Amino acid sequence: MADIISSGQHSDDAPPLLPAGSVLVGLLSFAMMDVVMKRLSIDLGAYNALLWRVLAALVLVSALYFARRPKMPGRAARKVHLQRGVIVVFMSYLFFWGLARVPLAEAIALSFIAPIIALYLAAVFLGETIHRNAIYASLLGFGGVLVIAWGRASGDYDEAALLGIGAILASAVLYAGNLVIQRQQALLAGPLEISFSQNLIVGTSFLLLAPFFAVLPDRASLPYIGAGAVLSVISALFIAWGYRRAEAKYLINLEYSAFIWAAIFGWLFFREPITWTTVAGALLIVAGCYLATRRDRKVAHIETTAV
Repeated sequence: MADIISSGQHSDDAPPLLPAGSVLVGLLSFAMMDVVMKRLSIDLGAYNALLWRVLAALVLVSALYFARRPKMPGRAARKVHLQRGVIVVFMSYLFFWGLARVPLAEAIALSFIAPIIALYLAAVFLGETIHRNAIYASLLGFGGVLVIAWGRASGDYDEAALLGIGAILASAVLYAGNLVIQRQQALLAGPLEISFSQNLIVGTSFLLLAPFFAVLPDRASLPYIGAGAVLSVISALFIAWGYRRAEAKYLINLEYSAFIWAAIFGWLFFREPITWTTVAGALLIVAGCYLATRRDRKVAHIETTAV
């Protein structure tokens, strides 16, 4: 465990299969956490699901973080922690609000658009060059979004599901900004400090609204809250461990396995059918992400934290 939560750069000590296995375990844990949060968001609402899950995760991460007797983060790190934490507040709420209204596989497929958007945000805020591949990738990615949205709008019209798609796409835009800031944050802090800071900021933000929206979870919800907190921490630590010990270009494509887990878990736990439009849209978006990030893998990695 100490090796997993320690900060550091890439290491050549671990065989290539170990980082890949670590990332896959992290992605599986993250997919299971999405299942738990979908259930909680349906039962308690997105706000209360996030409030109690984040507070539970903060307790776990705080124990790990302070056990290492950390130094106070520098001013630059605190600024980036705050910026990213504020983005995650809105990003996470929009995603889980949408997830309560949209099939799990569909939501994950739509979220894959974030790395493509991140390329454009990196050009605006970091002065990076947009290559021709990014333009082609945008056409593929947004074509995939249109296919999924068309599949949802055709047949039996479901206004709630379309609103859910809109919320998830808005979350993906914030997710893209999160990916850009994450690159700066990774240079200033280790994964455990990032996870602690993010849970602290997000938890505090949600607590400010507690007098107006918070409800105490019933006894039946407590195991889900605990499971969500544990799974979020596990996913963050295992994915961070893998990415510190292998180059991103060898691991990034593994992240698209999240769609497979989402499809399986959506059917097992919510009996959500997998439509051809969801599969076709996901393939277009993944193809766009692959094309966009062939030249620059830095913005493609979707780092998970305990939020």
